[in-house]
Amino acid sequence: MLPARTYIIAAAFALTSAVQITFGDQKAPGVEDSDWIYLDNGTLRLGVIKSAGAGIGFLALSGSDRNLLNHYDRGRLIQQSYYGDADGSKWVDKPWCLNPVQGGDYKNAVPKLVQAEIDKEKLYSKSIPLHWATGEKLDDFILEQWIALKEDLVHVRFRMSYKGKESHAPRHQEMPAVFLDPSLSDLVLYQGASPWTEGPLSTKQPGQKNEYFDIPENWAAFVDERGEGVGVCVPSASQITCYRFRGGANSDCSYLAPITTFGFRPGMTFEYDAYFLIGKTDEMRSRFEPLVKAARTDPKAEQDGAGQPATCSEAK
Repeated sequence: MLPARTYIIAAAFALTSAVQITFGDQKAPGVEDSDWIYLDNGTLRLGVIKSAGAGIGFLALSGSDRNLLNHYDRGRLIQQSYYGDADGSKWVDKPWCLNPVQGGDYKNAVPKLVQAEIDKEKLYSKSIPLHWATGEKLDDFILEQWIALKEDLVHVRFRMSYKGKESHAPRHQEMPAVFLDPSLSDLVLYQGASPWTEGPLSTKQPGQKNEYFDIPENWAAFVDERGEGVGVCVPSASQITCYRFRGGANSDCSYLAPITTFGFRPGMTFEYDAYFLIGKTDEMRSRFEPLVKAARTDPKAEQDGAGQPATCSEAK
């Protein structure tokens, strides 16, 4: 039998009538209607999947049923995912590495959602991730997120705490992993030498293997043929990795992740701010500019020098 779920009335984000939810371990394939928690501020509608560590699986304009995200499996969300040293694990037949993933593993096993505090426009969650390749519950890691809808903007504060005793080599880390609907096919970003001077934007169509681009303005977007889509801004990231996967059977997606470089160290905490906006790229640019200029320049983790583009950061 599954451990009982308890629902406790509490205050969340200094708001009244919020609900705190505590979950035990679960095993549940697929995404049922009851598995979703939605936030809606009248402009944006965002959904997290409880059984995926509260990973974000739905983003749309309020009142629209067009989900701009991809949640084909437990690796396909807006979520935290980190990479450590090779550990002898395999993703199917591919050698892998230590890879705590918020949403679960590739066989659809479910992580432990320890806590979720929700209100109409805000959500806090804490979870224990699974190893993507083995399905092992990784108790050395705690993943937290604070989600807030602010008018037309989604603001997420992500935090990873590592309690393990082993240090790992520095690697590229996703901040966070972002999987989008394949109809958003064009990658748009600024690649010039003078950010925030209204210089021309570049448009690209990435292939099926990871590509890397500098983002001097700390943001990038995938848009559709009308030039509308989802922009992602992480003020502390100056590079992205991206690809377009075309596998059929609803597995097609557009992927991007702002990246930084570090290795796990005992007692470390890594946290950063990410912003998401639905619209046209000129709107994104004007909205992201003051956020970038006001933000701290670095996430709360020491940087370990040149990292490795981890071979286990390929498509999920």
